[in-house]
Amino acid sequence: MRVFVTGATGFIGSAIVQDLIGAGHQVIGLSRSDAGAKSITDAGAQVHRGDLEDLESLRSGAAMSDGVIHCAFNHDFSKYAENCEADRHAIEALGSALVGSDRPLVVTSGTGVGLTPGRLATEEDPPVPSSSIPRSASEEAADAMVQRGVRASVVRLPQVHDRVKHGLVTPLIAIAREKGVSAYVGDGLNRWPAAHLLDTVPLYRLVLEKGVKGARYNAVGEEGVPLRDIAEAIGRGLKVPVVAKRQEEAFEHFGWLGFLIGIDCPASSALTQERLGWRPTHGGMIADLDRARDFE
Repeated sequence: MRVFVTGATGFIGSAIVQDLIGAGHQVIGLSRSDAGAKSITDAGAQVHRGDLEDLESLRSGAAMSDGVIHCAFNHDFSKYAENCEADRHAIEALGSALVGSDRPLVVTSGTGVGLTPGRLATEEDPPVPSSSIPRSASEEAADAMVQRGVRASVVRLPQVHDRVKHGLVTPLIAIAREKGVSAYVGDGLNRWPAAHLLDTVPLYRLVLEKGVKGARYNAVGEEGVPLRDIAEAIGRGLKVPVVAKRQEEAFEHFGWLGFLIGIDCPASSALTQERLGWRPTHGGMIADLDRARDFE
């Protein structure tokens, strides 16, 4: 299959490119820079120049492909809602080139958009409206493409980690280094789901090859890692004290992460494993934090 990958130079996207090529697929990677284009070429993929704001470049990249994996996202959280709407437009542009065909479109979202307080979020939970959780715009766009006949499906990501990066835990490390303490909120028993990079990447390929139109898949290896455990691992790594903060102190201490730090959002991947035969087998987040490059 000839696969167009957005985010092809990113943490997850670059690993997806390598996995696809290793499985015998041809890859076209989106790049907005010469450095990005070189990394794509060095990986053995074809370069397509453009970016998320150049919707025509997205349409033309999708048009020349047999399928699309969209994992690019602008992680500037100072304009988070705006970036989520930009992602909606990017998905609409990609999908518009696939209308009238059976070519798959794999869209990236987050497990938090199906948040159901008091229980594990599952693949069957619809996204909370984007008016409440902006990231749901990506799934709303995917659903709109399904209504137009596109074989669109969604991969919901938790905190994806290896020894180098750890999702939203990476900025938590930076905050702890700056503040001189590693903090959590309240009792720290609220949970974030997680998955190892090497488990997450092959799931994208399985969804590309076998995914069902309109389906959602949770890339979850650990259903919920307590924030206190994460804070303690950061404290060990940086050799700084671990402290509890009150909820009203969250924004002062954590900045833009303040609105997320206390959320309890465990998620299950039982249906994903059953439907695709996917099995997460790599190590957990705390094991990676205890060996993290940030602490060397």
